[in-house]
Amino acid sequence: MAFADRVKIVIRSGKGGDGHVSFRREKYVPNGGPDGGDGGDGGDVIFEVDKGVHTLSDFRYKKTYAAGNGAEGGKKRMHGKRGKDIVLRVPEGTVVMEENSGKVIVDISGPNLKKVVLKGGRGGNGNMHYATSSMQAPKYAQPGGDAVELNLILELKCIADVGLLGFPNAGKSTLISRVSHAKPEIASYPFTTLTPHLGVVDFPDHEGGFVMADIPGLIEGASEGVGLGYEFLRHIERCKMLIHIVDAAGTEGRDPLEDIEKINKELKNYGEAVADKPQVIAANKLDVIQGGSASGDALERIKEAYEPKGVRVFPISAVTGEGVDSLMYYIKEMLESSPVETRVYEQEFFPEDLKEEILPYTVSYDENEAYYVLEGPRIEKMLGYTNLESEKGFRFFQNFIKDIGAEERLKDLGIKEGDTVKIYGFQFEYLP
Repeated sequence: MAFADRVKIVIRSGKGGDGHVSFRREKYVPNGGPDGGDGGDGGDVIFEVDKGVHTLSDFRYKKTYAAGNGAEGGKKRMHGKRGKDIVLRVPEGTVVMEENSGKVIVDISGPNLKKVVLKGGRGGNGNMHYATSSMQAPKYAQPGGDAVELNLILELKCIADVGLLGFPNAGKSTLISRVSHAKPEIASYPFTTLTPHLGVVDFPDHEGGFVMADIPGLIEGASEGVGLGYEFLRHIERCKMLIHIVDAAGTEGRDPLEDIEKINKELKNYGEAVADKPQVIAANKLDVIQGGSASGDALERIKEAYEPKGVRVFPISAVTGEGVDSLMYYIKEMLESSPVETRVYEQEFFPEDLKEEILPYTVSYDENEAYYVLEGPRIEKMLGYTNLESEKGFRFFQNFIKDIGAEERLKDLGIKEGDTVKIYGFQFEYLP
């Protein structure tokens, strides 16, 4: 099974329950007032960190997640039941983005360990809310707020203090298993044929420690997506500093200095924020050099090229452990002396902007007066900022009546050309 660190899913909030239309029907109360109850709010879609989850692989098999709908209000002012929330449990470090724009909705890390991403639709008001001195028996109630559906991208970006970089077989896995061996709090997930790890580096006497992420498999062209480049590189974005481990003995037949330069080029191509992170070079396989199987010339060339730039070079052997303690203590001092906050991605997309309040209205036919009636808060609100005496305003109002579906409801009641429509203080001749 492949490690899933980027998936696409669809989420949908619950629809709000409709408000209810009813009137008191009690003995000795022949003309009871409106008593329609409110609808229940729809359920929310919530993302929450689960410390026991380390991948997004569960989301590869189920793609759509919906909260429950709110129930309709009832008579006698009965409130509808709220819809059930749905909680999606994700690893810490998951960034939730709107698919079409790629904008961040929330970064599930740091202070955001639990976040309502989509709120359910608001329950509609029952008709008891709309009684006025001029409208004592309103026959309309507010519909519940619509459900909102969003296409999302979930992207896991590891939360680690230090990123461990290097070409395949440079010794990264050996190093991370050695430095986190005392307390191997390691989350291992299959990544095709590669295995990245998150390891905790501990120090004696509870001196503190740091989290190291093994970022394997970087190859030339990774920043353009060659191989699994993007999948690895995105994990580096949160790291405070980088350890660049290189096969200083050249056992794979490559030039160690060129390996460093190639990977640094990939970091730069991916983004300046990654390329500019503080970096330390771990020149590995010192045991091979000391054993006479390889020349130490490459080690000297690395030092000459990078130490004048302020980049420390540590000769180490991940196999024997030589030089490893010095490297780990240096990393610890760097993290403590110049603390860098782990990057938390700011919100750029606001799902609440997708919602709008839907006010109620009603369409009826008055047989005594022989005209059709349009009324209700939705109609009143539109009349409040529309000048029906101007041709432009009247045309705008006509389009509004069509858009909300009122014209179709008039047709269902049997309206014909020339019939009269009354909208509060205005009367019109219907012209289809």
